[in-house]
Amino acid sequence: MEFKRCVRCGCFFTSDSDICVNCESKERLEINKLNNFIRENEYSLNAQELADNTNISINNINRYIKNDSLKNF
Repeated sequence: MEFKRCVRCGCFFTSDSDICVNCESKERLEINKLNNFIRENEYSLNAQELADNTNISINNINRYIKNDSLKNF
């Protein structure tokens, strides 16, 4: 494990993950919310449209896409 800064909240922590323990549940909730939104809306959306429709930050959406966390994107 190494000393890191959480990509969500900026606090320092030690872990193999990129997010701290306090942000893990928020991360799961946002990913589930995005996957559900994408599944329910059959039209194509870009990352900014997803952010506008779900109130999830564009930075987090881009990170989820980069990490391949979204199932339907």
